[in-house]
Amino acid sequence: MDAAGKPGYRQLLRTPGAWSFVLPGFAARQPFAMLTIGIVLLIQHTSGSYGIAGAVSATAGVSMAVFAPQGGKLADRFGQAAVLVPGVLTHAASVTLLTVLALGGAPLWALFVAAVPAGASVPQVGPMVRARWAALLGDGAGATGGARASLQTTAAAFESVTDEFTFVIGPVLTTALCTGVHPAAGLLAEATLSLIGGLLFAAQRHTQPAPSRPRTPARTARWGARRASAGAAGAGAGGASGPRRTESGAHRPAASALGVPGVRVLAVVFLGIGSVFGGLQVSLTAFTEEIGQPGINGVLYGVFAAGNMVAGIVCGALSWRRSPQQRLLIAYPLLTLATSALWAVHAVPLLGALGLLVGLCIAPALITGYTLVDALVPATARTEAFTWLTGAVALGQAGAATAAGQLADGFGPSAGFVVPLAGTGLALTTLVLLRRRLATPSTGPVVSGSTRGVGHREAVTVD
Repeated sequence: MDAAGKPGYRQLLRTPGAWSFVLPGFAARQPFAMLTIGIVLLIQHTSGSYGIAGAVSATAGVSMAVFAPQGGKLADRFGQAAVLVPGVLTHAASVTLLTVLALGGAPLWALFVAAVPAGASVPQVGPMVRARWAALLGDGAGATGGARASLQTTAAAFESVTDEFTFVIGPVLTTALCTGVHPAAGLLAEATLSLIGGLLFAAQRHTQPAPSRPRTPARTARWGARRASAGAAGAGAGGASGPRRTESGAHRPAASALGVPGVRVLAVVFLGIGSVFGGLQVSLTAFTEEIGQPGINGVLYGVFAAGNMVAGIVCGALSWRRSPQQRLLIAYPLLTLATSALWAVHAVPLLGALGLLVGLCIAPALITGYTLVDALVPATARTEAFTWLTGAVALGQAGAATAAGQLADGFGPSAGFVVPLAGTGLALTTLVLLRRRLATPSTGPVVSGSTRGVGHREAVTVD
């Protein structure tokens, strides 16, 4: 615990083994925010069309959203390293191929074809890091269960801030490379970071969650010895104990995390959050171009991202008394309300202030959604669950960017700002109507594996 006697970031980062995956994980997740903008800048340069560039970029984004959950499911079953190593190799090769085709003047259909594997193979490092936090912090049982359960919310906040920081650095780095070095430099840097960061992250095998595929007694013993060794090393360093869960025998692979009703509800909630990201990116660009100040687009979006980061830091530092379900039912209506006035604002200072407010409202909803996954989904399916949510954000972002672009072209930039309101409004309606499906063991009855579809788990205290 920190000086105030409450779990916080200092205690979280003192968890044995944490730094071994936090640092390479940060480097490996940068490409997630670099791919789409890198494609746009390169293909706009080679084709002269923002429309073509946006379409190819959207193809990669949709491909990532569709295939990411399958990669997460494979990581849960066979282990993260077994999926990540061939994944980053495939991604680096696919991005390189797309770059070569674009520079060589390949036909449009070839660019679309190459964009599919480039998006499908994006390494899902963020969900994998979240799954490692969940494995290290355990399910909150035992003498230190309360502290570890509280740290789950802190970990979700830490990852939200890290993701947002990624979306601040990634696009800036890509733009600087594409405009200052070469139009292809952004994508080549993305492929290089994916390869090096992904391999370094995959090498940290002692912190990855136990794979759920059936294991022979010999493999089970080797896994238990490796986790016990990691825990003993952490205890010897003066930190908290290592992962408390050991594998005492083989167990069945879990069914899809999407079989959990609460995960399906959260996917819709995160689709709405994605509509905010996509709608704002396009609408802010159209707005700043219309007023003749395209240079302030990055400033306005940076203010929005800063609000998200600040709110995430605060959420992780607080000790919550309300359940995650209750917090989400408070945070999401506030997010919808914050987006309701975007379309009516025409002054830069007011739009910046409103963007800051929207950013402040996004982080609590994101963090609470990820916290609910820890309580709703067994450890054997969490990586897949996290990738469903990450994919939902990407899918919502791609759809919102397309819709906002069409509205901005037809009716002006203000019309594009309606998309975040529509997306969050529809998601809020779903959340309110299906809120009982988010009941965790601490707020509702524990449901058996035959009902949830991913296996039974004991009641845990999450908040």
